[in-house]
Amino acid sequence: MELLSPVGNFDNLIAAIQNGADAVYLGASNFNARVNAQNFTPEELKSAILYARKRGVDVHLTLNTLLFNYEIQEALNLAKFAYESGISSIIVQDIGLAYLLIKHFPDLPIHSSTQMTISNLHGVKLMEQLGFKRVVLARELSLQEIAQIRKNTSMELECFGHGALCVSYSGQCLFSSMVGKRSGNRGLCAGPCRLPYNLLKNGNTIDNGYLLSPRDICTLQILPELIKCGVDSLKIEGRKKSYEYVSIVTKMYRKYIDLAKDNTKPYKVEEEDLKQILQIYNRGGMGTGYFENRKNIVFSEKPNHLGVYIGRVKAIQPKRKQVTLDLAEEIQMGDVICIADDTSYVSQIINQNTVR
Repeated sequence: MELLSPVGNFDNLIAAIQNGADAVYLGASNFNARVNAQNFTPEELKSAILYARKRGVDVHLTLNTLLFNYEIQEALNLAKFAYESGISSIIVQDIGLAYLLIKHFPDLPIHSSTQMTISNLHGVKLMEQLGFKRVVLARELSLQEIAQIRKNTSMELECFGHGALCVSYSGQCLFSSMVGKRSGNRGLCAGPCRLPYNLLKNGNTIDNGYLLSPRDICTLQILPELIKCGVDSLKIEGRKKSYEYVSIVTKMYRKYIDLAKDNTKPYKVEEEDLKQILQIYNRGGMGTGYFENRKNIVFSEKPNHLGVYIGRVKAIQPKRKQVTLDLAEEIQMGDVICIADDTSYVSQIINQNTVR
């Protein structure tokens, strides 16, 4: 199984490679689904490909937005530049662009983006007939559905294994355009699923909160099952995430993919490793998404980083800006703590239970 890490800039490229990524995916200045990531200029892209390939790491370019007619030539020029610079593959959503890439660059592997919503064997077979090398499967598939596809195709199969989920079907979002006036299919998702809503019945509110905000996914606990299903590449989401996020998440998945493939040792995820994953970034404590029971997908209490539980408040002295806590975890100077959505840095530890 290939470990595929997100790269939003050159520092994150180094972080991914140093922590064990087999491959990375990144975007250039245009036509990628994370326009607001730092991304790579043409010269930076060329340097990134050279840096990675020297270290035996593949580089997949995201050319994965929908295109207008007038953009096709520019997208082809970018693909040509990446091809001549040694790119390993190009990830595509737009079927017209894919057709042209396969026609003009027959020896360049083309991957169908998850936003092509390939959710069954018939879709995979179609991609194979069209000349795609790999299918990034829709995120809504279960382990059993992936295994059934694997038994009936030789196509490379890739799955998202860690990070954010989209409430729309594998990113096919029109809500962003309607509410935020920006299209996720053009790389400018406004994140309407992360906003608070009221659920009404006959004009009365029966629920409220972040009702459309999915939990992040974490598949460390089910990696052996994913490998058994025949997943060729496990993708970590997060091209807009930090250097620390890329480092820690890549390191953990490298460790446990290797462990899952080692038949001489029992597979068990250490609690401390799970804590590191949760501490660097998690929405809703994380779950396994649609891979298993498909329940509890949405976490309505908070739309962003939840952190880890460290204890409860025993007393507050507002004038002294002092809080007394009943701690379940040790804290350090500079730690960020959140009390009822009020986020502050720890600037002074009077003792292990009293901070400012």
